[in-house]
Amino acid sequence: QVQLVESGGGLVQPGGSLRLSCAASGSFISINDMAWYHLAPGKERELVASITSGGSTNYADSVKGRFTISRDNAKNTVYLQMNSLKPEDTAVYYCHASIYERRSSLAPATFSYWGQGTQVTVSS
Repeated sequence: QVQLVESGGGLVQPGGSLRLSCAASGSFISINDMAWYHLAPGKERELVASITSGGSTNYADSVKGRFTISRDNAKNTVYLQMNSLKPEDTAVYYCHASIYERRSSLAPATFSYWGQGTQVTVSS
């Protein structure tokens, strides 16, 4: 059973920093794209940043220059370094991964997985 386990959320003052981590565990062949989304109160879940298996990155305009997504393929882990945090960054942050795996006797295929979410609160 593949799982994504997140850590690193918390309460931080405006201008502060946090680093989120998301580790994939279980039996799988490889991990394709990984990404971070956030869900703020009263809003829809939005893409914050994504990274391909080769390291190409993409960011939401609202976080460009402040957030950095990275991954350690040897550890099956994706990170989100968040600097210069603003109150509007307050949200639950979810990790997502597209994982290539074989389920029972079926041919290998790519499946979508989500982490459990971690709360980030930016407030003075």
